[in-house]
Amino acid sequence: MASERVAVAGSERAEAAHPVVAPVDGEEVAAITVYLRQNPGGPDLAWVDEEAARPPRERGRMSRDELATTYGPSDADLSALSAFASEHALAVTSVDIARRAVVLSGRLADFAAAFGTELSIREHPTAGRYRARSGPLTVPADIGGAVVGVFGLDQRPQALTQHRIASAAAPASFTPPQVAALYDFPAGGPGTGEVIGIVELGGGFAQADIDAYFAQIGQTPPSVTAVGVDGGTNSPGNPNGPDAEVMLDIEVAGSVAPGAAIVVYFAPNTDQGFIDAVSTAVHDTTHRPTVVSISWGAAENTWTAQAMNQMEQAFIAAAAAGVTVTVAAGDNGSSDGQSDGAPHVDFPASAPHALGCGGTTLSASGGAGKQAIASETVWNDGASGGATGGGVSAQFPLPSYQKGANVPPGTAPGGRGVPDVAGDADPQTGYQVRVDGQSMVIGGTSAVAPLWAGLVALLNAKLGAPVGFLQPRLYTAGPEGTMHDITQGSNGAYQAGAGWDPCTGLGSPDGAKLLAALEAPAGG
Repeated sequence: MASERVAVAGSERAEAAHPVVAPVDGEEVAAITVYLRQNPGGPDLAWVDEEAARPPRERGRMSRDELATTYGPSDADLSALSAFASEHALAVTSVDIARRAVVLSGRLADFAAAFGTELSIREHPTAGRYRARSGPLTVPADIGGAVVGVFGLDQRPQALTQHRIASAAAPASFTPPQVAALYDFPAGGPGTGEVIGIVELGGGFAQADIDAYFAQIGQTPPSVTAVGVDGGTNSPGNPNGPDAEVMLDIEVAGSVAPGAAIVVYFAPNTDQGFIDAVSTAVHDTTHRPTVVSISWGAAENTWTAQAMNQMEQAFIAAAAAGVTVTVAAGDNGSSDGQSDGAPHVDFPASAPHALGCGGTTLSASGGAGKQAIASETVWNDGASGGATGGGVSAQFPLPSYQKGANVPPGTAPGGRGVPDVAGDADPQTGYQVRVDGQSMVIGGTSAVAPLWAGLVALLNAKLGAPVGFLQPRLYTAGPEGTMHDITQGSNGAYQAGAGWDPCTGLGSPDGAKLLAALEAPAGG
């Protein structure tokens, strides 16, 4: 008698929008990633939020090695998954205890039988052919509680870059260090000793471009290292596509935090690649990033619940290790590019332990010397252009740090508000960068995530301790204590106002005030 089967929680996948063009080759060998629960007999990570309310120098945190030992999977769950794989002619090819990730390899026909699904080949108009599934995945009931995510059977393109290239000359644009100066980033000490991790799902960089750009702005080029995940590689060659994202991220983060090392994690643009890249960066014991910047995302309704939950688990682990994760909030206003007429927020910016980064239009006054902010409003180029993402999550409940933020009701009342913070994102007031030998001006919330990552690196260096999970301290201090409060403009469904709002969050950074707030005693 066949054993009872149960659905993997949150694995329900919507039917792909693109047409079926071929059946899958059942003999093709593939690799998928199975994530397991934390050891059910061990402690939980509830302490992370409590510690984040303390000044960074006083917080308890764990090393990556301690995280693996304390929060890895149980031996029983690993054995049960191995037996399940063997029963279905699948091989265990790697086990990462820290990430709780097990890679299985085998024929697609055996994978389909093992997880109770059907696979097809679809055709994307620009990305080409990909493998897809729909409905839930199932496993035998005896391992149903252990398996919390199965990724790689469906390979549809998952995320979009959140950058916008200025279509014409942008005379009001800035170099990234000029933006950092306007926001009063901490001076008197570089980001030496800090490591900024950047997650990319395509594109690449050329060292010659990096050298030329930093020479142009009068800085020493940062050390930039490429790390491949799931077969991803540093593959430059498309200046108007993902290369623009990669170079924007490196040049913004590297130039506002001179001396910090940059590590770029390249992975395929699938939910498997994205999650594996993030969890690899968070648990990387070789390069040990102190902050991770993410400028890719998509509306929550395009993700499976298992994918969003697993990514959030990686962010909680990052918080436990003192690693800050900054994420672009999206460039398509309150709809997040969806055509159903309802507001949506972008994921992973909507994850409660990610620092969601929205966008503004920034203008400056003053001469070539000392400049000051002349005005700053919500970035919204109108119906034909981009606008900052923001709104209320339909996936994640209101976190404790936003209890007093007056987050409006969303699709699901009491949801997490997005974004948390903001920064210059309008392409017309954007960032002067170099991509594949070309000078460009680029904006979008893609620029804000590495801008905040660079600021975090400077704060870490200045404090002598990682700031890690920032929101509890940020929301306690409020906009007046750490930010330039943005009160003018809208992103479509939402209007800016005093205090937190679903357009620019708490506002754009005042680096000196933020440093003082992080140094203050708990509750101060």
